[in-house]
Amino acid sequence: MSKFNVNLHQVIFSLSDALDLVGVDQIYHGKRVAYIAAECGIALNWNKKRLDDLFLAAILHDCGVSSTAVHTKLTNFEGKNVGNHCDIGANLLQKRPLLAKLADYILYHHTSWAELQGLDLSEAVKFGANCIYMADRVDILMLNGLQADANILASKDSIRRQIKAKSGRWFQDELVDSFLQISASEAFWFSMEQVQNSGYAPTWVADHSAQAIDFQELKDIIQIFSHIVDAKHRYTAQYSEGVAKLSRYLGELFKLSEHSCDKLELTGLLHDLGMLRVPDNILARANKLSPSEYFIVQRHSFDSYDILKNIAGFEDIATWAAQHHERVDGSGYPYHYNEQKLSIEARIIAVAVVFMALSQKRAYRDKFSPQQLISELNQQAQAGKLDKSVVLMVENNFTACLKVAQLLDDII
Repeated sequence: MSKFNVNLHQVIFSLSDALDLVGVDQIYHGKRVAYIAAECGIALNWNKKRLDDLFLAAILHDCGVSSTAVHTKLTNFEGKNVGNHCDIGANLLQKRPLLAKLADYILYHHTSWAELQGLDLSEAVKFGANCIYMADRVDILMLNGLQADANILASKDSIRRQIKAKSGRWFQDELVDSFLQISASEAFWFSMEQVQNSGYAPTWVADHSAQAIDFQELKDIIQIFSHIVDAKHRYTAQYSEGVAKLSRYLGELFKLSEHSCDKLELTGLLHDLGMLRVPDNILARANKLSPSEYFIVQRHSFDSYDILKNIAGFEDIATWAAQHHERVDGSGYPYHYNEQKLSIEARIIAVAVVFMALSQKRAYRDKFSPQQLISELNQQAQAGKLDKSVVLMVENNFTACLKVAQLLDDII
């Protein structure tokens, strides 16, 4: 496997945009929680390592949330571990060696200080998890306040009072005092409106320079986000993994370089990040989508690109992800590129996406049989939609493609 020259902090910071899409109308929630938590930690003179761990855990704190319905329930100030999202998120991080140390922060980020004191955890984890909990609730109160008054300062005093009232029971006293200290200024609240460029964020991202990262280490982190996409709905389980594995396999059959095949696999994992913005009820629709609903779905490939383009070293991955619904006759979206503008990698991804989508059950149809799948791929190739050479490669290696995509037992 090859290496990728990337800044891991930039990778995680950019990919966390996908977590923010789950809120649909509450973009950048995770970034604001990280900003608030880090500012509290700075006020308490926490050291750099502790601040780095806190910031990273805060950015990822809702990685167990895929559903817009669950996210909506979390906007209730009294909301707890809705949908077991704390447990799901902690389990995701525990499986990734580079991030396993943060699992307990995620597991307990909706646990009150009164409960935390009795648990066998380090002080750093107790304070960190509780700090994230407090920051999370501050942002929820702010978002709820903005629904009544668009001026971010309108609910400032009310939020401060509500957090102070929870001191000692929900939130540790020193944490509350630090929040009251930093939130006294208008500048704190104005910074929330520019959170991607405010406070600790630029320092944290810039602290890591680009370095050579093993493909497997990078894939471990990226699989957190592909899992979130695949968990959004019961019809999409293992979908991104299947696209990734099939794309890589086809790239190898076309004798592409190892690095190109690695990038194909990562693109497969990440291509549908933008789907997290699509409300659950649209994905579950059994009948035809309205024009406005279809427009919402159509923007997902561009949203994927919008996230990935910010990662230096992911230029090809961002481009191929953006083009996974393009067609060789120019009839796809969002750019309407034709064959001349679509690389072999983009055309491979497009075929892998159709292959996986047809081989899985959806709300509006059953999964295709092997004969139906091959027939549909050939029809789309003959109609000028999919690349004929890629479809022929699938047909000539059909059983192997099913096996690689882990569909052999399901579809035959």
